[in-house]
Amino acid sequence: MHGLMRYWGVYREFLANAFAEASSYRLHFVLLIVMDQLFYFSSLGSVSFIFDHVNAIGPWERDEFMFFTAFMLAVDHLHMTFISESFWNFSFDLRTGRLDFVLLRPLNTIFSIFFRYIRPATMINFVTPWAFLIHFGRAVDLGVGQWVSVPFLVVASLVFLVSIEILISMLMFWTVEAFGINFLRMQLQNISRWPDFVYRGVARRFFTLVIPVLLVGSAPVKAVLNPEEDASGLLWMLIGLVLIWVAIRFVWKLGLRSYESASS
Repeated sequence: MHGLMRYWGVYREFLANAFAEASSYRLHFVLLIVMDQLFYFSSLGSVSFIFDHVNAIGPWERDEFMFFTAFMLAVDHLHMTFISESFWNFSFDLRTGRLDFVLLRPLNTIFSIFFRYIRPATMINFVTPWAFLIHFGRAVDLGVGQWVSVPFLVVASLVFLVSIEILISMLMFWTVEAFGINFLRMQLQNISRWPDFVYRGVARRFFTLVIPVLLVGSAPVKAVLNPEEDASGLLWMLIGLVLIWVAIRFVWKLGLRSYESASS
């Protein structure tokens, strides 16, 4: 308990610094809010446009598909608020040797790197994605148990997605430059924003078994919509999460051996 309180105290300082910095660049703050709103509405608008021309995609009709998209927007909102900025700063830390100071802190290094930067402008945009999620959840007529599970599954999806991204970002120890890795990470996010049945053959197997981004949204949403038949997908997520963190611990140690600090 003492350890958790200590980390919560540190995280409150991260939050305070993020809000102080955001208040210094007000136009940038407003533009981020506008950008997020455009992203939410364009994502749902694209799916709605497709369903103006077809009645169903795979096993889902409009309401099921829109619920999936709203679920992924809720995951994306948390990701953009609490995690996304840190991936871009990780490469800067590696290039400039600032990682030396992070390694010396009396904190878990992965916590210091990937939970340090927060985006307040996106945080206050929470109403839009969660309102869409509630609206389309009502459209698919979720029961009480399904409603209760939704917030937990959104967080589980976020944890799973971030774990995959942390593992991929470890490649920066060798590439140093971040753009290639970060754009690869963003493209994998785009792939996860569509349900797994959209993909076929090798692509579906690769993004389910090798880089399992298709589990991020498809497994939890299918478990919510049809818990009696599709809950097993959550077990695969749990197994995948354990394997990913085993790989992160291994690659992290290899990366630190390859890291050339600014003082070396």
